[in-house]
Amino acid sequence: MSSSLRFDRGHTDDLMAFLMASPSPYHAVAAAAERLEKAGFRQVEETAAWDGTTGGKYVLRGGAIVAWYVPEGASAHTPYRIVGAHTDSPNLRVKPLPDTGAYGWRQVAVEIYGGTLLNTWLDRDLGLAGRISLRDGTHRLVNIARPLLRVPQLAVHLDRSANPDGLKLDRQKHMQPIWGLGEVEEGDLIRFVAEEAGVDAEDVTGWDLMPHAVEPPAYLGRDRELLAGPRMDNLLSVHAATAALAAVAGQPDAELPYIPVMAAFDHEENGSQSDTGADGPLLGTVLERSVFARGGTYEDRARAFAGTVCLSSDTGHAIHPNYAERHDPTHHPVVNGGPILKVNVNMRYATDGSGRAVFAEACRKAGVAWQTFVSNNSMPCGTTIGPITAARHGIQTVDIGVAILSMHSARELCGADDPYLLANALAAFLAG
Repeated sequence: MSSSLRFDRGHTDDLMAFLMASPSPYHAVAAAAERLEKAGFRQVEETAAWDGTTGGKYVLRGGAIVAWYVPEGASAHTPYRIVGAHTDSPNLRVKPLPDTGAYGWRQVAVEIYGGTLLNTWLDRDLGLAGRISLRDGTHRLVNIARPLLRVPQLAVHLDRSANPDGLKLDRQKHMQPIWGLGEVEEGDLIRFVAEEAGVDAEDVTGWDLMPHAVEPPAYLGRDRELLAGPRMDNLLSVHAATAALAAVAGQPDAELPYIPVMAAFDHEENGSQSDTGADGPLLGTVLERSVFARGGTYEDRARAFAGTVCLSSDTGHAIHPNYAERHDPTHHPVVNGGPILKVNVNMRYATDGSGRAVFAEACRKAGVAWQTFVSNNSMPCGTTIGPITAARHGIQTVDIGVAILSMHSARELCGADDPYLLANALAAFLAG
């Protein structure tokens, strides 16, 4: 692997900026696209005819992005090397009728998205971000990145059982944030959001909005060896994949035996079943259209897919010093120990022995140490886009990621070195 593909702590600094710029999946794909544009990629529209030209291209659809680089000399049946990730994180989402409140408090009605740790949203300064849909069919990104909302916790004097017995939160009653005082006015929130976005409220016909913590990411610890921040599950992987793809696209084309791809999907946290999720047709359609645009046939498509490998990159669990009994007794991933290979024989992760060899070789080329994660047999195992990608497209898939603490919290924790170690491993993998 050439030195031009090496990442250092500057990569982690850029990750912090990426997290701040990406309070929603829609912002995340815009931030990724901006980085790819600087690397020479260009956007192609799904509704346009595609040509077989070489170079970097990407498709945006909602909160998903698929980007790929076709080197000079690539044939119609050249296999792909794919890094898959997801742009969404568990959080709160604004309801269709958002204006609510009681007893002089004005509140925002929200739904719980994914398996978020509810208590981590309490007493936290929250902004509001996402997209609004306009009457003319266009969308506008919105990011109100200042303290606007708050989910206030009940005082301990009114809940004496909270400490000895554990806090109990009702998802419907206790998670509606406040945002002001006064009588509830229908349409008030959207009028405010429209004003912030610089559009007329009458032109807003739909919205996909979500609160987000406004506290910035920060290095943590005596030696700044840790990184605390929001949405690292899984924007850490999206950022690393974007950086790796951009770096590999800067190599001489003769060194690329594969077509490198980055695919970041939405809706992983609630099952991936959408037109922008990994269980939808987006990835397969993009890969097939690329084959056919280069003059390929269905036979070329089948040959390309048969030689393709995908690394499904998502965060995993680092050993927790206060809950070591919840982990497998012989597998203890540590932060700053390098990326993890995620294994589950019941195929909650898609890794097998062959995939392990592919990942190990990429890490060897990158000079990056790696670890293995497996769940405690007595604990249910989570899952990723990995098994979905493997089953839907018939593509060999390997589940990997970075070990973190506080997964699904409003603010998660990882090793400050692991993001750029992951990026180096991904670059080596994409470069073949």
